[in-house]
Amino acid sequence: MRNDLPSLAAVRNLGILAHVDAGKTTVTERILYLTGATHRRGEVHDGTTVTDFDPQERDRGITIFAAAVSCAWDGHRINLIDTPGHVDFADEVERSLRVLDGAVAVFDAVAGVEPQSESVWRQADRHGVPRIAFVNKMDRAGADLDTAVASIRERLHPVPLVVQLPIGREAGFTGVVDLVRMRALVWADGGGPVVERPVPDELRQEALRRRGLLAEAVAERHPAALEEYCATGTLGAAGLTAALRDLTRGGDGVVVLCGSAYRDRGIEPLLDAVTAYLPSPLDVPPVRGTWEGGRQERAADPRAPFAALAFKVTATATGRLTYLRVYSGTIGKGEAVWDAVTRTAERVGRVLRVRADRHTPLERAVAGDIVAVTGLKSARAGTTLCAPDAPLVLEPPVTAEPVVSVAVGARRPGDADRLAPLLAQLAEEDPSLTVRTDPETGQTVLSGMGELHLEVAVEKLRRTRGLDLAVGRPRVAHRETVVRGVTGAVYRHVKQDGGAGQFAHVVLDVEPLEGGAGTTGFAFRSTVTGGRVPQEYVRAVEAGCRDALADGPLGGHPVTGLRVTLTDGATHPKDSSELAFRTAGRLGLRQALRGCAMALLEPVAEVTVTVPEDAVGGVLGDLAARRARVTGQETHGGTAVVTATVPLAELFGYATRLRGRTRGRGTFTARPAGYAPAPAATAPAR
Repeated sequence: MRNDLPSLAAVRNLGILAHVDAGKTTVTERILYLTGATHRRGEVHDGTTVTDFDPQERDRGITIFAAAVSCAWDGHRINLIDTPGHVDFADEVERSLRVLDGAVAVFDAVAGVEPQSESVWRQADRHGVPRIAFVNKMDRAGADLDTAVASIRERLHPVPLVVQLPIGREAGFTGVVDLVRMRALVWADGGGPVVERPVPDELRQEALRRRGLLAEAVAERHPAALEEYCATGTLGAAGLTAALRDLTRGGDGVVVLCGSAYRDRGIEPLLDAVTAYLPSPLDVPPVRGTWEGGRQERAADPRAPFAALAFKVTATATGRLTYLRVYSGTIGKGEAVWDAVTRTAERVGRVLRVRADRHTPLERAVAGDIVAVTGLKSARAGTTLCAPDAPLVLEPPVTAEPVVSVAVGARRPGDADRLAPLLAQLAEEDPSLTVRTDPETGQTVLSGMGELHLEVAVEKLRRTRGLDLAVGRPRVAHRETVVRGVTGAVYRHVKQDGGAGQFAHVVLDVEPLEGGAGTTGFAFRSTVTGGRVPQEYVRAVEAGCRDALADGPLGGHPVTGLRVTLTDGATHPKDSSELAFRTAGRLGLRQALRGCAMALLEPVAEVTVTVPEDAVGGVLGDLAARRARVTGQETHGGTAVVTATVPLAELFGYATRLRGRTRGRGTFTARPAGYAPAPAATAPAR
């Protein structure tokens, strides 16, 4: 075995995922404290946390920016990313999940699975990231592990493998029974190390019953565990641990633990579970990339050619930091790397181990590391960096499409020239922000994932750059779609101006995609026969059609939800070219869309409103006035939970209105739910 393998096997790259206020930042802070990375407990409400170091995070009491930290536990190095829980910053979660090997999903023991819990869980599903679950806040009134696990099973559909039994309920929660090793783990009031004890007599029968259920569930899904179970009627601690590890890493089960991070209870077993069950870089498949049409793989081997993915870029007082996940090879100070996206050479300044806003210099970063480097000028989030003699491009994180926009401008004449480069830098750090100039008004338009997202971005410019900005009212990003299409739309592109001519003839059918109004996407196909349009020209027509989707005939909004079919065409032996057919596709589809029946779409959100039962009537009336479609209503002990689909434009200012209607006792969460037809009265003027 190579000497480098044990160190790689002891690395864990994981993220902390949760709905806002589930306690994931507190979990992170307790992990840092217990591992010795910090010497005092950081608290969100005091603004003393390590990972929520940005002034806005401390003012608002929420995580906004994904923060990376490193610590050590039981001979393992843990690279941990604390991710945001608010839906407006889901793109930060997406970029983090792209480079992680595992995750801890944190759930509130009272609320169970909340809307953003479900969203981040689905994001982790898309990336195939193995997870363990931590049910937090077991000391709260109404906390119940079984109810929380039931909501995980029903809403997220994993196989939950509960490995602990709580000792005590609500305020009396003092510890857990470890069902794998059949021991009690107890924490004293006021902190202190965990104490191992025998299982209390009053819980022994229940613990034995639950361990039996756990063993059965594991044996049903793991061949080696099934053999042991059939031979002995049970599973030993070693066999159960090994099977839980395999099921977790294969995505066939989710280990569930519980605790109260705020009261320092349950963190040591959580760290043990991270090292025991979540994968190391050696346990995940080799990363796949492409180069000039060919596919390549890079295993987590320090001796392989260097390959890394940049997933975050930040500007600091000391320079530009690029955060990397190193997948193979090594990189050191002063070494050259190849930016495979821009195809330029760069030189690394320093290599840094990251602990939120603090950094420790390293001689080298090796495969499996998550580090920051200085000196890179062209790298962006999603850029592949590799060895100059072994190029490849790794799949970048998917960037969400902005749904809310505001016009921004400098109040002081002296700030006007500074605004454009600073906005460009902001968009470079956060790819889910886009900046454009409105061609009609000349205004600078900043677009993002939500009202809070844009507020944070503008406030960052004000605080860090001293800009005095004027900000317009938020506007949502509308789309246009085809309701009734056209067939046989003919377009001839003929251009002759003395040089080489251009000729392209296309016939297009346009129709809505299946699924009805609100369906998004674009499909293209060709039914041309007899070689009347060569294949390379068909691809050019498709590219031209995609160009035409940028602005629709109703109000210049992007067009979606349609299928275009190239049914016929003609070429000229000398004057036809890919450029001519791309132009014909673009202008031909624009002409065809003017003959279609079009509809305007607006973004909608799935909203969950939690209010006192006596305030439900007023809340429902207010939602109706906001064109909401109520989809559900439940009552739990004097508290009502209302779910509804609401146009995103109607949610601007809703938080303030809800607090006023419920005397500060109401809360709501929202997450994107696609697009729906917009009433003509809400269509923005062109």
